[in-house]
Amino acid sequence: MIPINRAFLTVNRVLLALALGLMLFHFSVYLVYAANLIQFPFDYDQGEGFELVDTIMFSRGQFPYQNVEIFPFYSSNYPPLYHIIPVPFVWLFGPGYWYGRLLSFLSTLVTASAIAYAVYSFDQRRGIGRGHGWIAVLSGLAFLASNFIYHIGPLFRQHISMVMFETLAIVLLAFAPEIVNTRRRRWILALGLAMLILAGYTKQLAAFTAIAALGWLFLRNPRRAIVWGVGFAIVGGAIFLLLTLATNGEWWRQAILANVNQINFPQVEGLFRLWFSLHGALIMLASALVIYEIYFDRLSIYSLWFLVTTVLGGASSGTWGGGDSYFATSIAAMCILSGIFATRTLNRTWKFPENYLSRLLVFPLRPIMPIFSVIALVIIPLFYIAYGWAVIKMPTDLPPYQQIAQLLGREPNADNAFYDSAGRLAGGYADIGHLTTPADIEAGWRIVQMIRETEQPVLSEEAGFVLQAGEQVITNPTQLLNVWLRGLYDGQALIQMIENQEFGLIILRAQFYPEPVLIAIATHYEISETIHMNGFDYIIKRPKPLADATTPP
Repeated sequence: MIPINRAFLTVNRVLLALALGLMLFHFSVYLVYAANLIQFPFDYDQGEGFELVDTIMFSRGQFPYQNVEIFPFYSSNYPPLYHIIPVPFVWLFGPGYWYGRLLSFLSTLVTASAIAYAVYSFDQRRGIGRGHGWIAVLSGLAFLASNFIYHIGPLFRQHISMVMFETLAIVLLAFAPEIVNTRRRRWILALGLAMLILAGYTKQLAAFTAIAALGWLFLRNPRRAIVWGVGFAIVGGAIFLLLTLATNGEWWRQAILANVNQINFPQVEGLFRLWFSLHGALIMLASALVIYEIYFDRLSIYSLWFLVTTVLGGASSGTWGGGDSYFATSIAAMCILSGIFATRTLNRTWKFPENYLSRLLVFPLRPIMPIFSVIALVIIPLFYIAYGWAVIKMPTDLPPYQQIAQLLGREPNADNAFYDSAGRLAGGYADIGHLTTPADIEAGWRIVQMIRETEQPVLSEEAGFVLQAGEQVITNPTQLLNVWLRGLYDGQALIQMIENQEFGLIILRAQFYPEPVLIAIATHYEISETIHMNGFDYIIKRPKPLADATTPP
């Protein structure tokens, strides 16, 4: 091995410092975004208000899995855990978005910390070499820098908390089979599988991580995996059965049957392209480690996790209600794998056992391997810099980001003078990531005042306005659409109320109600005004004169 040139070491440290500075820049934007959303008193992403309604119902000892044919026609399609966690905040502070968003934001920090730990400890625990502190920190920050994670991180939505539980489960299980002490091994296995159950009862999508984890455990020790898998199934199944019985079957109908959706393949293709265009630098490092493990080492749980969640999560991103968030779990795995690859490269601890591939591809290169090791000191930091450059996002009207955007030549391409390299999500309907403004808040309170001045009930596509007005939330439109698409919804009771003009106001944004409901609204209600808030037009409808309420326009 030739001595490492001091100049290359200096360049390595300078480039690592630049990469770290870039990641910290992204983290600062994330902090600004989180602080902005935590203070916003209305729905930012469609559906946040209904997550809050679920939490309020749990705080009152009620299940949100209800019969949608009966007034108030409300139900949830999400598992309970995420909505149970903030219940004490409801008791202390009443309904509010801030605590759900704060908990989601904190869960991303826990996930990033788990990623950094996994990267730093992997080779140490394998007895291959030491950890690399710079790369561990970069790996955790890279998770937070992803546009996909940034978009959903501070939302009152359950997805990012699921990713936290998944990541903790995988990190716990990664070395569990190798623990010699039987009692300690059993405790770690139990804790890891418990985290998987928590993830599954945060959001159903965690099933993909469960498949990867149990599949990997089976590869390591089939008998042990079967025993623990049976226990895992019994505990998870018992909770499932109790929920089904306690809700008179509505848990099964609303959270399982209504969630089987068709895949929009153009949306899948568009989101895969967007995923690679943003994360390609780290995807290449992660994929290189997967290939190495397949041909020269044993397959780690992180590699199988990355493969399974990328394929299954990516395919599911094209379902109704899917989107870029469905790549979040695979991004966590990507950050771990790329960090391990970078650590091993910079520490020069790669090992190639003798086989036909190493004899053909690796051994002939041994004389120049030291040169590659030196060059890698420059190349590895460049991958993180390239990644940091690809995921650039910032407000362009807020110092010091305004000056940085001008320096980089970044023009706003999102709402409220925001630049986001992800652009508008391919094939999706969500448009998030920008900051809210005082004008948005003022527009929201204007809608709330309309509700307060209305003597009749109000049908609103977003719950936040009704909650702020202190009125009863009626229906969850996306869930009505879910059950209608599955042929599980009649809707005559709600349609009859609309036809009788029993609602004083109807507030629409994305018009996610089932088609028969939308037809009834168009027939019996007319637009009184449109209010622009947070990049969307909120359509305010009032009852038509009875003589005109006969046919839709």
